[in-house]
Amino acid sequence: MSLHKFSNVHPDAKIHESVTVEAFATVAADVEIGEGSWIGSGATIFDGARIGKNVKIHPNAVISGEPQDLKYKGEKTTTEIGDNTIIRECVTVNRGTTYAWKTA
Repeated sequence: MSLHKFSNVHPDAKIHESVTVEAFATVAADVEIGEGSWIGSGATIFDGARIGKNVKIHPNAVISGEPQDLKYKGEKTTTEIGDNTIIRECVTVNRGTTYAWKTA
């Protein structure tokens, strides 16, 4: 695992040893990141993120933030990013609601 010295990765995050996390990126505790993935500078990965293999998350993207749905009441939901996905700069992908319990 390649963690930049200025990244902030929670020790409970489940990150494959081949993952790269760039400077100023933040990875929360309840996060799983698969083999060969790359997290760009300034990206924020909140609790509930399930990121597949060979995913590229570009700088300043926000993954698995709380949904912007007024029906959301803090339930434990997830964001699932499939293998070989590219998330470009400044994209936001929020967690699901009780409708499906996930964003996929």
